[in-house]
Amino acid sequence: MPQNFKKNRPLALVYRALAAAFLVASAATGLAPAAQAQGAWPDKPLKLVVPYPAGGNADNTARLLATQLGQRLGQQVVVDNRPGGSGTIGAAAVAKAPADGYTLLLDATAFTVNPSLFPKLPFEASKDFAPISLVLQVPLLMVVPAMSPFQSVADVVKAAKARPGNLTYASAGNGGAQHLAGELFKQGQKVAITHIPYRGGAPALTDLIGGQVDVMFSATTASGPFVKSGKLRALAITSPRRAEGWEAVPTVAESGVPGFQVSEWNGLFAPAGTPRPVLERLEAETRAIVASPEMKKRFAELGVQGMGSSAQEFSAFLKTETTKWAEVIRTSGIRID
Repeated sequence: MPQNFKKNRPLALVYRALAAAFLVASAATGLAPAAQAQGAWPDKPLKLVVPYPAGGNADNTARLLATQLGQRLGQQVVVDNRPGGSGTIGAAAVAKAPADGYTLLLDATAFTVNPSLFPKLPFEASKDFAPISLVLQVPLLMVVPAMSPFQSVADVVKAAKARPGNLTYASAGNGGAQHLAGELFKQGQKVAITHIPYRGGAPALTDLIGGQVDVMFSATTASGPFVKSGKLRALAITSPRRAEGWEAVPTVAESGVPGFQVSEWNGLFAPAGTPRPVLERLEAETRAIVASPEMKKRFAELGVQGMGSSAQEFSAFLKTETTKWAEVIRTSGIRID
């Protein structure tokens, strides 16, 4: 302590009191050294990783969300497509990214399927990610060619039981939502229908329209236009209740398959360990975006169902889906080529 402080002890006490008060005020107002170094989030652009190719449903969702989220956060949100490995490559990159709120993941149905399809993943889906919100769901239509004799789900079941293995159903490839929906249907009805995998949904729908295959479970966004143009007939929809825009189409459950429910979905994640305030802000902003009139209108145009769930609801959904598909995959013996 300087000599003049020793000579003027009351003045020294005043300085000490002022210093202590400053430290208390700094901590209370976020001006402590650590807080100053960390800065307010977000103070730079965010990256939204999509583990699928550009132009698909997940990519379209990500770009809609990124635009709105960037406006709300005051920072650009850049979409980064990292396809490959049925979505595992991009997801692994996010799992290993710093948990600072600047790297996010927009994933899809494969997130809950891959743990049962791949014996070794470069991450643990249930531990390495923090679920933020289920953004949207896309129900599937059970469709047949316009020329098909099948007018209902019951007709398909009756024919499958009469001719085990003779009927065929198409999918965009092994392990996808369309394939899994078909296997879930077969298991629930105890029928044998032969799976015909294609390299993508477009060629599968082309052959279905041409009558080369008998039936297919396909997202409303893909098969819907063909139903409306009269090239395909929708027997049922896989949502838990009749969907907006498809009120005339009964659910699969209504058609004699109780409990049957399948959807493709997109949801937002962050790396595990991301600060709670950041996760809460992202959840609140995402839910507000999905509930906004602008986004509702856009989702209606796309034929998808906006969800905007809480993080807790999304976590419960992921657990249910993972368990359901694990059992379907185990029972069916599905393998990825």
